[in-house]
Amino acid sequence: MARCSPPLLRRFFCCAAKSSSNTATAGQKKKNIVFLGSPQVAASVLDTLLAASSAPDSAFQVAAVVTQPPAAKNRGRKLLPSAVAQLALDRGFPGDLIFTPERAGEESFLSDLKEVRPELCITAAYGNILPQRFLDIPPCGTVNMHPSLLPLYRGAAPVQRALQDGVTETGVSLAYTVRALDAGPVIAYERFSVDDFIKAPELLAILFNIGSKLLLDELPSVLDGSAKQKAKPQDDSKVTLAPKMNSDESWLTFDQDAKLLHNKVRAFAEWPGTRTKLQLVNQNGEPDVLDIKVISTKVSASCDKSGDENEVLFSGNSLLIPCNGSTWLEVLELQLPGKKVTTARDFWNGLRGRKLLKSQ
Repeated sequence: MARCSPPLLRRFFCCAAKSSSNTATAGQKKKNIVFLGSPQVAASVLDTLLAASSAPDSAFQVAAVVTQPPAAKNRGRKLLPSAVAQLALDRGFPGDLIFTPERAGEESFLSDLKEVRPELCITAAYGNILPQRFLDIPPCGTVNMHPSLLPLYRGAAPVQRALQDGVTETGVSLAYTVRALDAGPVIAYERFSVDDFIKAPELLAILFNIGSKLLLDELPSVLDGSAKQKAKPQDDSKVTLAPKMNSDESWLTFDQDAKLLHNKVRAFAEWPGTRTKLQLVNQNGEPDVLDIKVISTKVSASCDKSGDENEVLFSGNSLLIPCNGSTWLEVLELQLPGKKVTTARDFWNGLRGRKLLKSQ
């Protein structure tokens, strides 16, 4: 097991790993690739690489996998491997070649990486900063799969920030990793049209799927060095940033245009989600505050119902919330604290005629 992993985690991986005939020592003519990634979208990239590397005529093999350490998840707070580690184990990848350093600059990890002798490292949503000492190891460099059209949306949340901005087009880029954030020369990219309803988790999965195919197409040139000749420097004058999201951003306020709020719901789907406070007028005419998680929305430029300025209405299958600029946000699905996601119609029926207002 990797020396960079704590003993308990080493036992965890060794016990879970299945035997495999396709180990990193097989096929000496194949070039060694090390894959770095952590979440489910990265696991799909690894799966593609493992499948391609098993072909008899493949020019490469996945020699090691690097991922985030197991983390406490779910209600039981049980230590669970990352999605990438789990996929590798499920595919029979040797457990002692799954490295889980806390930081990519750890001496023990860098020593283990050198022993693997990687020709190339590939990153996809790894989640750790790579120091120069890491980048100096693979002779063919390190290539990152980034879900944006670089230099647009450099940073931790490119898909979410693009959706928040309401873009109609995005894409995925393959770029060499340098010390500056997502600033390396771009080897290749592919565009993707974005509609008004796709949410961040779905778009992430699509872009990494496109990126996986693009990566396989470009690997021969990366491994023979010709990709470095064709890779184009990024235009720094066109850089936009995609900073990490935080839970403080999750609140919706209806003094904004409904389109902006709808885009935020799409962008923040899954995590951190979008929330708002509404007032439910009780039998005494006093408002009770409802903390609501908004799940699905759309935008309406008009409303066929009439009510007070701050009144939340219902039409068709949607809650209609008045927003800035005479626009209306239609809420299709929502969730109350401790409850399951429900449709707007079921929620409205549960109000039994009581008035619902925007919070002031």
